[in-house]
Amino acid sequence: MLLLLLISSAFLLPWAGAGRIIGGKEVKRHSRPYMAYLNIQVLHQSSRKAYSCGGFLIRPDAVLSAAHCVAKEGRVNITVILGAHNIRARERSQQRIRVRDWVIHPKYSPAGFKNDIVILKLKTKAKINKNVQPISIPRRNEHVRAGTKCEVAGWGWTSVLEHPSDVMMEVEQEVQNEETCKRLFGRNFKRWSMICVGDKNSAKTPYRGDSGGPLVCNQKAYGIVSYGHKICLFPTVFTRISYFDSWIRQQLGMFALQELPGSPSSD
Repeated sequence: MLLLLLISSAFLLPWAGAGRIIGGKEVKRHSRPYMAYLNIQVLHQSSRKAYSCGGFLIRPDAVLSAAHCVAKEGRVNITVILGAHNIRARERSQQRIRVRDWVIHPKYSPAGFKNDIVILKLKTKAKINKNVQPISIPRRNEHVRAGTKCEVAGWGWTSVLEHPSDVMMEVEQEVQNEETCKRLFGRNFKRWSMICVGDKNSAKTPYRGDSGGPLVCNQKAYGIVSYGHKICLFPTVFTRISYFDSWIRQQLGMFALQELPGSPSSD
């Protein structure tokens, strides 16, 4: 991983950087057309850093991801790659789109990764086709129950020692009882805005480089990969998308207004 941010250093570890999923398998090519690869460049003073995160398309002009991926000091430039399977290859299916702007949740806090969600506004709309398609997100009253089997895809590490993967990987994950994460993370786990996912018996988990990717249950994105424990790989904490339903839709409405002729962002 190229960049690590340790918060409450004895406990929390966000996964921002290139890599593969632990215990997963390679997905069928272009079977997850909503997946986005975020290429992030940060220029701070005289240093330049590059790293990556996951994300997912929810509208032709908007991608959801984790706030900790972009909340950096300095000048941040983001390119979203859609329609990719092998991220290191120049596949004809890929669409590389610069991010015009992004909105981090106003109550995001790196201490405990509270409200770890960001909406990216694409400079140009994605071309929707068989390889690039948005995924639905839940409304506020839609919840995913403990025991539900879901999937998490990304380009994260396959072990704590391995290097980045070229191809998209995926693991099946089971939603856990909230008490599992309360015991491990204590007060940092907020049950109303976070989802507890993955158990040690499965030996599968998202890891470094998977931050911002979606937790997909019944073909809908219910969560965003947020953070894990410094020592224990299982479980993982996801941002609960349904909790932010009103805020997301408000921001998407503002994006639409920006496209109207004469608006500051329409030029």
